[in-house]
Amino acid sequence: MEQITKLDRFKAPIGGQEIEMQQVDYESGGISLLRIRIRERSRFTIFDIDANTAERWGHALLQWAQRQSPAAAAGQP
Repeated sequence: MEQITKLDRFKAPIGGQEIEMQQVDYESGGISLLRIRIRERSRFTIFDIDANTAERWGHALLQWAQRQSPAAAAGQP
């Protein structure tokens, strides 16, 4: 059995993909994973990743965003 906790849900402004992030806690094994669901029209891509992978991925995303223009890094169009 698993327990799912919603963390965030948003739509990418370019491409219109729906992105949802959830914490998935598994009773058996006592493991928690980050689930990233990306919906593009009728197609879904789902990643279940551990904390170390999430940290590395998040760090790479932040580094990339910080190298972009100041407006883009602040989340402004």
